[in-house]
Amino acid sequence: MLVTPDLLARQGRLPDDPDPQETAEWLESMDAVLRHVGPDRAQFLLNALISQVAEVGLGRMTVGVTTPYVNTIAADDQPAFPGNREIERRIKSIVRWNAMAMVLKANKNTNVGGHISTYASAATLYEIGFNHFFRGRTDAFTGDVVFFQGHASPGMYARAFLEGRLTERQLENFRQELHEGGGLSSYPHPWLMPEFWQYPTVSMGLGPIMSIYHARFTRYLHDRKLKDSNDVRVWAFLGDGECDEPETLGCIGLAGREKLDNLTWVINCNLQRLDGPVRGNGKIIQELEGIFRGAGWNVIKLIWGSDWDPLLRADHTGALARRMMEVVDGDYQEYIGRDMRTPDEIKNHQFISEEEDVERRGAFIREHFFNSPELKALVEDMPNPRITGLKRGGHDPLKVHAAYKAAVEHKGQPTVILVKTIKGYGVPGTGGAGKNTTHQLKKLAVEIEREPNLAPEEITKRQMIAALRQFRDRFDLPFTDDQLGDVPFYKPADDSLEMRYLRDRRRVLGGFQPFRNTDFRPSLPPARKAFEGLYKGTTEGKGQSTTLAWVVLMTHLMRDANIGKHIVPIVPDEGQTFGMPPMYKAFGIYSTIGQAYNPVDKGTLTEYRESTDGQIFQEGINEAGATADFIAAGTAYSTHGVNTIPFYIYYSMFGFQRVGDLIWAAADCRTRGFLLGATAGRTTLNGEGLQHEDGHSHLMALTVPTCRAYDPAFGYELAVIIEDGINAMYVRNEECFYYLTVYNENYDMPALPGENVRDGIIKGIYPFKTIQPDGAKHEVQLLGSGVILNEALRAQQILAEKYKIASTVYSVTSYQMLRRDAIECERFNRLHPGEPPRVPYAHQVLGKTAGPIVATSDYMRAVPEQIGPYLDGRLVALGTDGFGRSETRKALRRFFEMDAEHVAIAALSALARNGDIDRSVVKKALGDLELNRDAPPPWTV
Repeated sequence: MLVTPDLLARQGRLPDDPDPQETAEWLESMDAVLRHVGPDRAQFLLNALISQVAEVGLGRMTVGVTTPYVNTIAADDQPAFPGNREIERRIKSIVRWNAMAMVLKANKNTNVGGHISTYASAATLYEIGFNHFFRGRTDAFTGDVVFFQGHASPGMYARAFLEGRLTERQLENFRQELHEGGGLSSYPHPWLMPEFWQYPTVSMGLGPIMSIYHARFTRYLHDRKLKDSNDVRVWAFLGDGECDEPETLGCIGLAGREKLDNLTWVINCNLQRLDGPVRGNGKIIQELEGIFRGAGWNVIKLIWGSDWDPLLRADHTGALARRMMEVVDGDYQEYIGRDMRTPDEIKNHQFISEEEDVERRGAFIREHFFNSPELKALVEDMPNPRITGLKRGGHDPLKVHAAYKAAVEHKGQPTVILVKTIKGYGVPGTGGAGKNTTHQLKKLAVEIEREPNLAPEEITKRQMIAALRQFRDRFDLPFTDDQLGDVPFYKPADDSLEMRYLRDRRRVLGGFQPFRNTDFRPSLPPARKAFEGLYKGTTEGKGQSTTLAWVVLMTHLMRDANIGKHIVPIVPDEGQTFGMPPMYKAFGIYSTIGQAYNPVDKGTLTEYRESTDGQIFQEGINEAGATADFIAAGTAYSTHGVNTIPFYIYYSMFGFQRVGDLIWAAADCRTRGFLLGATAGRTTLNGEGLQHEDGHSHLMALTVPTCRAYDPAFGYELAVIIEDGINAMYVRNEECFYYLTVYNENYDMPALPGENVRDGIIKGIYPFKTIQPDGAKHEVQLLGSGVILNEALRAQQILAEKYKIASTVYSVTSYQMLRRDAIECERFNRLHPGEPPRVPYAHQVLGKTAGPIVATSDYMRAVPEQIGPYLDGRLVALGTDGFGRSETRKALRRFFEMDAEHVAIAALSALARNGDIDRSVVKKALGDLELNRDAPPPWTV
């Protein structure tokens, strides 16, 4: 189609043109280029002109990144619709009704919540996807990955009910998962519905960022020849208000940079947040268009439905397109959501019919939107009800299909479709479409003529029936007035046109969506030889950190014949800190385009090597993106049938604290793999200070039900935990992931004492060293973990040499695992009083020992205190409560009162409290060990 000045004017793209002839010549030249040479040459010429403007204009001329407020795909360019529109409308209407009925039933007696309006605005967006685009899982294809908008979950359940995948009892038990017959989770939760949902999305912003990294991960699988996944398309559905979440837009640059044309975002721009307009004073679609274009995305705007096409064609002056652009979103919301009753009618609860409401709304839009002579002329022959019925693009299946088709056919860029809809579309009543209250709407009501002396309950009942009647009539559902009060579900007969069409479409597309694969194929276990280096320990005097021990282990594991190629190391721009650069050269950093430059360190042992088959993800300063990598790799065993094993290593302070919401989502979607909090501990990171020194991540890890948290002290402990963890997750099929803290402090690493300690390492505790000095009359038990085990060992020497006190030092690899075992025993004993009581493992190890138990760690004392209730009141815990600060390790450990000297004092004090020694011994020891008893508590300064 030849672009002419007249066409541009009609689209609102040009102001009054002082020289139409010159404009036409420029446009004819570009048209010739397009027709005879092609779009690539046209793009080159445009870029050249823009560059010239930027240079010569000296900043006085700019080129915008937004387009007019009209549909990207012109009406003349729309493809033919491939389906049966009438049958699809019937299916969509039934799904709408059942989705609404679920929420209404759930709130009829229990008030458990739910959302009506999100799915109401997005029904067409989803139904076009289900009928024509979302491919399911087959024997030959793992299926597309769809991140469904969480608040729209009732629509997904309602459709699955028609498909025969969910029962009516389950729909009745929406948000009542403990009810007889089973229920449905509030939002997409794979942990709760493991055969249905793939990824959790309702903690907003997480679905979008996960979708980006999942799309990139499918390329990684393909490029590394782990899976033929290039054809997998990733869809993400989100709301315009969700784009205010930093996680939503924070990583879109990666998708553009990596040219992820297997990714499509559909942003439901209903112009409303949870509480009000997204951009009442602006235009969210224009704002998002500029952001995405700037990030390298293909942007498709779908704003107006087909009803607007004749008006835009008739708009020869461009007045309509200009008016579309100048009206702000707050006004667009008012056109839909304004109460059309007069103030007196509202005050008196006076009823107006639906027909009257439609008439008045059309008159209001005519007056306030079509507010100039040119615009009024466009609609002068259009009755008010037709003006009211002018659809937004997201409710027009022809427009939605055209946008989706263009998105999946676009190459070289990810695509975002900005779809304008109405929140609560089709929902009747005073809290319905377009209202600020519509997101929270859980019950329906419309104003009715009120008879005298009606009880409030009867008024409410009649208002709901009236609303349901409107809904039924609008969507042509087969219920009588008498049936409406029960809000019945509706499912057509199996041999009906609707049901046959629905099943046929899913058959053509491969299978059901949403769907989660629960088939698990175990990996072969890694060979023991990969771990032997850490089991042997280090040569005396040649210390090693547990972080470096991990790097050494990874280098061997990644060459293991059974699992090596499936290991996915992930790091957020701290590889130098962790000693990883040799891995960069050996295994490569993944890049979709390889390496287009010569690295500055080329030829060295630590060369920064990027490659299309690189094994490592180096994500830059981006913990959220790296955690999304962790989720993509850690769920590939289900989504793609490939047992990739992620190892994500990061500053421990910037894990659970910074991206805890994503880690919680990882647990929800049954992610497997290893999180490694490096440079761990409050006192171990020399000189960094408050914002970097972690003394609490193990407490945060405790909150995640599927996380197994360990704090190993030695390389062989790390090796035992990782070997058993790989076997647990990828051989024995246990639903969990691991959090390991590793440190940057060098010290001698002993050899594995013997195979008999493996069980204790995994369970959380084992005896490491006992000293029984000659003449010892008293005994204590010392617990240490991580690097601070060395302080417990030093305290053991002090107690033996200075005070003739015997002790055993225990390495506590996991207080969390000890606590979980203890509470399981506690619960069993409570519920099975007639059976022999179970004894917690911590008590099995320590219960029959003598003397007080003193625990010290680089974490808050609440970490070791987890096992206190199971040790008969004998535990004294030391830790690092308070803020970190910049200092040396030795000074910090003295400040936090958990170094060897304080451990010794704690042991002596506990013996004195028990009456075993005199308190004067403790007083003298404070002086001998040079401890300041008048220092303020470290958590107060």
